[in-house]
Amino acid sequence: MSLQPTTIDPPAASAAPWRALYPFESRWFLTDGRRLHYLDEGPRDAERTLLFVHGNPTWSFHWRRLIQSLRSEYRCIAPDHMGCGLSDLQPRPLRLADHIANLRKLLESLDLQRVTLVAQDWGGAIGLGTLLAERERFERIVLFNTGAFRPWFIPWRIRACRGKVLGRLMLQGANAFSRAALTMTLARHSSLEPEVRAGYLAPYNSWRRRAAVYQFVRDIPSNDRHPTWQTLEGIERKLPQMADLPTLLVWGEQDWCFNTQCLTRFVEEWPDADVVRLPDVGHWVVEDAPEEAERAVRRFLHRTDA
Repeated sequence: MSLQPTTIDPPAASAAPWRALYPFESRWFLTDGRRLHYLDEGPRDAERTLLFVHGNPTWSFHWRRLIQSLRSEYRCIAPDHMGCGLSDLQPRPLRLADHIANLRKLLESLDLQRVTLVAQDWGGAIGLGTLLAERERFERIVLFNTGAFRPWFIPWRIRACRGKVLGRLMLQGANAFSRAALTMTLARHSSLEPEVRAGYLAPYNSWRRRAAVYQFVRDIPSNDRHPTWQTLEGIERKLPQMADLPTLLVWGEQDWCFNTQCLTRFVEEWPDADVVRLPDVGHWVVEDAPEEAERAVRRFLHRTDA
C-alpha cells in the first residue's frame, strides 16, 4: 500500500536547519487507518536489528546520532509513536497498552528478528512491554534513563502538568513541557544548539500536534484505579523473565525524574546487566553525553555480537 507522507502542521520546510541533522528517508506504516512514521536505515539483510523507542516529549530525532553511527553495521528501526514526531495525530487519547500494540504491529509487519531494544523514558515501558509480547524476536536490551514499573513517586514538575485545565493549557497551549525539556533534561550542558532545539520542537508546533505530549503525562498512573497501573504492574512482574538477555543500562545520574533509584530497581531484577553511570549527566543522555553514549552502546553491541 502506498502511503502519502503526513505533514507537520504547518508543513516544515525541507530546508529547515534541523533537517540536516535528520538525513533519513521517512517510511510509513498504516495502523487503524492512521499513518505511523518510522525510520528504516542500514542494510536490510543485516544479521541484527536495533529498535530505537523514544519517550515524551521527543521523537525519532532523539536517536539521530546513534542511527548515523550504527547504520553501517545494523538495521536501525526508529518509529514515532502515534501523535508524536511525524506520525499522524492520535485517533483518541492513547495509553501505554495502545503504544505497545502499535509497536507490535510494526514489528510483525516488518517481521523483525534478532532485535536489540534501545529505549529511553516512556520508550522503556513501551519497548519492554513489546519485548514480553514478542519475546522470540528480541535478543538484547539497551536502556537509557527510563522505568518499567509502577511509579512510587511522581516529581512535582510532572504533577503540575497533569491538570485537566491548567496542565492542558500549559502543555498544549504554551508548549511548556517540550520547551522545558530542552534544558531540564541536561546537566553537563546548559542548552542545546539552536538547530537541535528546533528539531525537537518542530513536530509539536500547534495545539493539535501537542495532544500526545499532554496525554503521555496524563497516562502516568498514580494509583491502581488507573488502567496503565495494571499494564505497568504486568511488565514489572515479568522483569525477571528478561534477566537472561544481555543488557546495558546507561544512566545519567543527574536525572530528577528517572533517577538512580530506577537504575537500582533494574539492577535488582537484572544483576548481570552492564551498567554505565554518568555522574554529571541528565535525563537526555544522548544529548548531554553523546560520545559516552555512543561508545557504551558500540562496545556492548560488539561484545555481544558473537
